[in-house]
Amino acid sequence: MKKPLPLAGVRILSAEQYGAGPFGSMMLADLGAEVIKIENPRDGGDISRTTGPYFLGDKDSHFFQSFNRNKKSLTLDLKSPDGQEVFRRLAKSSDAVMNNLRGDQPAKLGLTYEALKAVRPSIVCVHLSAYGRDNDRAHWPGYDYLMQAEAGYLYLTGEPDGPPARMGLSIVDYMTGITTALSLLAALMGAQRSGQGRDVDVSLFDVALAQLTYPATWFMNDGHVTKRMARSAHPSAVPCQLVRASDGWMFVMCMTPKFWQALVEGIGRPEWLDDPRFATPATRRDHRDVLSALLDEVFSGATTRKWMQRFAGKLPVAPVMDIEQALTNPFVGEVGMVQSMPHPHAPEGALRVLANPVKLDGERLPTKACEPLGTATDALLHEVGYSDSAIASLRAAGVV
Repeated sequence: MKKPLPLAGVRILSAEQYGAGPFGSMMLADLGAEVIKIENPRDGGDISRTTGPYFLGDKDSHFFQSFNRNKKSLTLDLKSPDGQEVFRRLAKSSDAVMNNLRGDQPAKLGLTYEALKAVRPSIVCVHLSAYGRDNDRAHWPGYDYLMQAEAGYLYLTGEPDGPPARMGLSIVDYMTGITTALSLLAALMGAQRSGQGRDVDVSLFDVALAQLTYPATWFMNDGHVTKRMARSAHPSAVPCQLVRASDGWMFVMCMTPKFWQALVEGIGRPEWLDDPRFATPATRRDHRDVLSALLDEVFSGATTRKWMQRFAGKLPVAPVMDIEQALTNPFVGEVGMVQSMPHPHAPEGALRVLANPVKLDGERLPTKACEPLGTATDALLHEVGYSDSAIASLRAAGVV
């Protein structure tokens, strides 16, 4: 990077573990923030350090590094009085405090603006929880899959005659992490202008529900219940669905009249433009099943590769790939979405990871592995005035 990263100089303390919170704070760390990951020494740190099946020495794993690159690690027991004193000293020089604890925990652990405003009036305190901090579910634990179930995702996913199905990835975790990172940055901008910090709350449940978007609007205003469609089809745009080529599945998206025309001309069926069953978006929707069968008949006559070559740049279309195919896709290498991250316990000294999707001045963001558990502890405590003997005493007491 020729220029400093945009968040260089921003310090964030984050009491976090596992998925959503670490994913969000990793986005900020990738963009240059100093993210200090607070890990409880009594519990062995973030549980994802021991999440298998692939490990990188002691208390480190592929899973952990997927959510924690570019961070520092501080071991600190926030439940102890001495740990609270350490935390408050560090908060004095921090721009934000973040956590992804259960909703009833931040107030108990002194992570709120009310608890920290005397230490630093401009501090931003960001709380990512399952259900929020201000309702009857504040004390409930919660995870992504539960949100997918309760917010209607499982109902909407899969084939119509199959059981409910979750999305293949923890998409609610990831979107909540990104929403939290965005909210933290917005609050920081406000604090820089006003000198006053605040609390920011984001919950898995709220983010999951918010992403219902237009199906929610349709129901709340017209009583329309969106249902799952065969071939993972779009509820209104047709054809926007899976089609079967001779060697696998493809996804075709005719979201505009221009793309419908490109499709029928590309498959050699220009007469469909004048077919009354398919002439308009509404009639195509009415004859969705007939059109789907006809598309299968045509697409099954050639390979996925052939169709991709024919439609490249003309029609939104993609092959359905498994994980291996997705990651070995030549286009992934072309755009630089795989990076080698140095790690002493990885084969040949480097772990291959996916890059941050953001580019700055045309370049991918730099990456380094999260530190071993507690690596930054002594340096950070020295910074806020603890002597070697005081740190030794804290360590002997299990505070750090």
